[in-house]
Amino acid sequence: MSTRPVSSLSLRPSTRTKLIKAGFQTIKDLQETTLIELSKDKVTSISASEALQQERKLCPISTSCEAMDQMLGGRGVPIGKITEFCGAPGMGKTQLGMQLCVNVQIPHNLSGPGGEAIFIDTEGSFIAHRAAEIAKATITKLNENTVAGDDSLMNFENVMSRIYVSKVHNCDELIALMKILDEFLQEHPNVKLLVIDSIAFHFRQQFDDMALRTRLLNGLAQDLNKFAQTYELAVVLFNQMTTKFKLSRDYNVKDQAALVPALGESWGHQCTNRIVLYWRNEVRCAQLVKSPNLQETTVHYQINSDGFRDYLSNLNNNGKRRWEEEKIIQDNT
Repeated sequence: MSTRPVSSLSLRPSTRTKLIKAGFQTIKDLQETTLIELSKDKVTSISASEALQQERKLCPISTSCEAMDQMLGGRGVPIGKITEFCGAPGMGKTQLGMQLCVNVQIPHNLSGPGGEAIFIDTEGSFIAHRAAEIAKATITKLNENTVAGDDSLMNFENVMSRIYVSKVHNCDELIALMKILDEFLQEHPNVKLLVIDSIAFHFRQQFDDMALRTRLLNGLAQDLNKFAQTYELAVVLFNQMTTKFKLSRDYNVKDQAALVPALGESWGHQCTNRIVLYWRNEVRCAQLVKSPNLQETTVHYQINSDGFRDYLSNLNNNGKRRWEEEKIIQDNT
């Protein structure tokens, strides 16, 4: 029994991997180790300088909208973090998700992560035909300046085969999927993007017990944070909007209503970055409303036949990005 390999034990896949990496091959190795020694192997710490260097090595995922990339820090959606996009229907959330699934595969020598993607579809909104259109347009654009035979050339069939789509029909299936995702990520180490579209859909419809919903959402957020940091991938969540009423105590003043991200205020603390998508004067806008290190900024974008792109008027006649002008205006107000 003492010679039984650690790899055969009924443990979480991540736990088995950590034990094997720490040098534990058999049960005998574990029996000869104290709990304190085991905890030392599990607990590691690094300096802030080392953490900064690690973050700089992680290649963000471009959104194909330069203004959006700049708003998110310069190069796109960050790896190792949870980024949430909130918006009403028709804002292009699903198409942004498909665009990111393609862009995460941009090779390293073209300043991309060179990874794969998981798209968890809770609403039945993932349309393979539309994903193929976005993939073809992106590949054509990237390959324009690439020499034939270069390893940087992206292949349509390869791109589509590296997007893993999972459809879930209720919150139980979503939570169950989170529990087996650990093993899938170990078997697919190139996955650098996890998309959930949308995070709110089932949780808004199935629950009367709000305390239970909050506990389940908190557990889900912990799993997503662990995936982002352990496997160095970007977690992108799409959220819906809901109407929040502010009751007035003054009889002569009407109650006020506003659109806010769904799932409540406590959920808003679970993501690293939060962007709200909305319409203004028939133009799609994206506003960064929460970030630990980025300034609140608003940019414009569009959805066209090629996918998620810069809004044409983001460039003025002098070639200067309109989002930069808006940022300067905000800095001075």
